[in-house]
Amino acid sequence: MGRFSDFFSKELGRRQVWLFFLLATFVYVVPIILADYPYIDDNWRSLSAGTAWAGQGRLFTELFYNALTFSDAAPNIFPLPLLIATLAMAAALTSLTFHYYPQPTIACCLVPLPLWYNPFFLQNLSYQYDGPAMALSLVAVIYAITFRHPSRIVHWLVPSFLIALALGLYQVSLNVFLGLCCLELLRSANDKLAWPPWCGLIGWKISQAILGCLIYSVSAYPFMNANRTLLLNWTAQPLLQLQINIARVLEKVVLLFHGGFAWVFAALLLCAIAGSVRLGLNVLERQDTGLKKTLIGLVCLLTLPVVMLLVSGVALFFRDFNEGARTLMGFAVLLVLLFYLSQLALTRIHERLPLLLAIPLLAMLSLSFAYGRVLTVQKTFASSALLSLEHDIASNQQLREAKRIYMSVTYSDHWLLGAAGSFKQMPVLHYLLNIDFFMLAENLPKVGITHVVAEKERRNATRVGYLSYPPVVDNPYYRIYLLGDYGFIVMKEPAPIKALRW
Repeated sequence: MGRFSDFFSKELGRRQVWLFFLLATFVYVVPIILADYPYIDDNWRSLSAGTAWAGQGRLFTELFYNALTFSDAAPNIFPLPLLIATLAMAAALTSLTFHYYPQPTIACCLVPLPLWYNPFFLQNLSYQYDGPAMALSLVAVIYAITFRHPSRIVHWLVPSFLIALALGLYQVSLNVFLGLCCLELLRSANDKLAWPPWCGLIGWKISQAILGCLIYSVSAYPFMNANRTLLLNWTAQPLLQLQINIARVLEKVVLLFHGGFAWVFAALLLCAIAGSVRLGLNVLERQDTGLKKTLIGLVCLLTLPVVMLLVSGVALFFRDFNEGARTLMGFAVLLVLLFYLSQLALTRIHERLPLLLAIPLLAMLSLSFAYGRVLTVQKTFASSALLSLEHDIASNQQLREAKRIYMSVTYSDHWLLGAAGSFKQMPVLHYLLNIDFFMLAENLPKVGITHVVAEKERRNATRVGYLSYPPVVDNPYYRIYLLGDYGFIVMKEPAPIKALRW
């Protein structure tokens, strides 16, 4: 028993830490790998082996798939890219752990793990194509933080190139880098780093970020489509627009704190508050003038609202604001900040108390498995819907020989009735899934139906549904109309989940 107990408090070597993170990161993505569900954009990408990332300013994602598939396109090779990204993430978290704790224990390894165990990152990982690239962008910014070299030029240039690489894989990862920089300032203040190098640290991080953005601007950015670079309209109350965007993000984040999750994170917040008091006392004990200690204290206080703002970060300033969970990568840094401060407080009481940080991590791991089951239910529903449409079209000669069939674009929160119980107990699952449509036209070529397309701006299929034409097919989920040589698939509104009786 004593030897088992010592395992949780003894110093770990680099290989042991890497094996811990390899196991931890892999377990988190197992449900997504087992679900094997092509998520939204994956459908058209796998159909045409398409890329189109360069136009999104993500040139390095395109090059990553070109290199990995030995082609100039992107054939679907899932889950190989995700396995590679998981291996890279295990190595990056190992590097970050030794950066934070030169003599780490198991409890120390728990502190940076939320960078991967970010509940909102599950949506990023759902993309079989984009997910691994987003994970690798996270790896790049972690190494930009941990990289050290005796040469000042190399120490400046390599992190800058890593930041540019991260931006070229997924621009939102800049939020993670800036958030980790805030954590660096807190750590340095807690470790009583002298005033000159502490100020120098701020300068280094700012210069690295600026140079990284400049490198990105001359490498991947020129390939980006113009409509993706539009910022907020600064002549039309930009502060109100920002306030609305922040409110929308907050509304989504609150979905996570439901039931037992609320209690777990409340306890984590209390521990973090105690840790911030401990950090504040360490700042007061510094051998500096009162003015310097005040400035350091103010900067440390400002890091919290900055990290909170970075939950969505740069995405808030774009005119085409995306409130999807995949843009909330900065939430991971907020969790790491809470874990770091909690570890400071718990270690002060007893060296093994930080092991309690495993509880919120287990909560996030359970959410991952619950999400994996929801993906499986969605996959079953989508497969059933696809076969139903294929049968109705293939068994009707007129529909089969129609020049084109238009599918209505109809959204609803009630399609996936099979996951209603999970959505009720964990509301964040519905936000993570982010699927409110019955079927994508891109799915039908999988079963040999190639003349179905989604309706365009004219909404011709939806309009046909309003008229009193007799349907050729009347299904519980949809009706199919035929007018001349053209067909129209019109979705029905499904029954609300709240109307069900269990």
